[in-house]
Amino acid sequence: MAQVATPSTIDAESANDPVLDRRPENRVWKKFRSHRSAMLGGILVTFFVGIAILAPVLPIPDPTATDWGAVRQAPSAAHLFGTDEIGRDVLSRMIWGAQASLLAGVVSVAIAVLVGVPLGIAAGYFGGWTDAVISRCTEALLAAPFLILAIALAAFLGPSLTNAMIAIGISATPLFVRLTRGQVLSVAAEDYVDSARAIGLPTRKILSRYILPNILPPILVQATLTIATAIIAEASLSFLGLGQQPPAPSWGSMLNTAKNFLNQAPWMALYPGIAIFLVVLGFNLLGDGLRDALDPREQ
Repeated sequence: MAQVATPSTIDAESANDPVLDRRPENRVWKKFRSHRSAMLGGILVTFFVGIAILAPVLPIPDPTATDWGAVRQAPSAAHLFGTDEIGRDVLSRMIWGAQASLLAGVVSVAIAVLVGVPLGIAAGYFGGWTDAVISRCTEALLAAPFLILAIALAAFLGPSLTNAMIAIGISATPLFVRLTRGQVLSVAAEDYVDSARAIGLPTRKILSRYILPNILPPILVQATLTIATAIIAEASLSFLGLGQQPPAPSWGSMLNTAKNFLNQAPWMALYPGIAIFLVVLGFNLLGDGLRDALDPREQ
C-alpha cells in the first residue's frame, strides 16, 4: 500500500532537504546558531533588553525613593545589591538605568544610520562634487576622536539624555557615511547594476532594488557594534554630568556618585560597572557573530 504523506512527514523531509537548506536565510541562521560566542552575546543582549522593558512591572522599589535609615547599606536580603549614599536601592536603579543606557545606544545609532546611510549612498553612487563635499565633511568629523566630539556636542547642546543621544548620533554618523560609500562603490561596479542602467531603470529603483539590499548586511553589523560604543559613550557623558540627569538613574551617573565612596561602599560602583561590561560584551559578541554569519565569502 502506498504511504500517504502527512504534514509531519512533509515537515521532516523539508527540514532535511538540501535544496531548502541552501536558502540564504537558512544558511545565515545555521552559521549564527553554531557561533557559540554570538549566541552568548544574543543571550546577554536579550536579558538586558528584557529587564529594561519589564522594569515598570518588576517587584522592585522606586529607584528614586530614599531611606535615610539604610544609607550605604551592604547587600542583604532587603537590598540585594545594597543601597547608595542616600538609601536608594542599587538593584532598582540599575534595572531602571538599563533603560537609559539601551535607549541611548539604540536611538543614537538609529540617528547615525538614518543620516549617514543616505549621505553615503549619495556620495558613492553620484560621485562628482556630491562625493567631494560629503567626503570632505566626513573626514573633518573623523579627524576628532569619537568621544571627544560627543562630549563637545553634548556640552554645546546642554546636559540631558536627549541631547546626549543626539551628540552621540552625530559623532557616529561619519563612520556610517564612510562605510556606506565604500559599499556602494563596490556594488555599483557590478554587472547587474550596469545592466539596470542600460535598460533605463530610474535611479530611485536602482538604489532601492539593487544597491540598498546588497549593502545592508555590513551596515547591520556595524550598527550592532556601534551600539556597544554608544552605550559606553552615554555612560561617559552621564559620568561627566552631560547625560541622564539626577535623580533619574543611569549607570554612568551611578559610577560618578560611587567614586566618592569606593572605600565605604564598593558595591555602589561594582554592580553598574559589571552591567556596562556585560551589555557591551553582549553587543560586541553579537556583532561579531552577525559579521561571520552574513559574510557571503563563507556561505
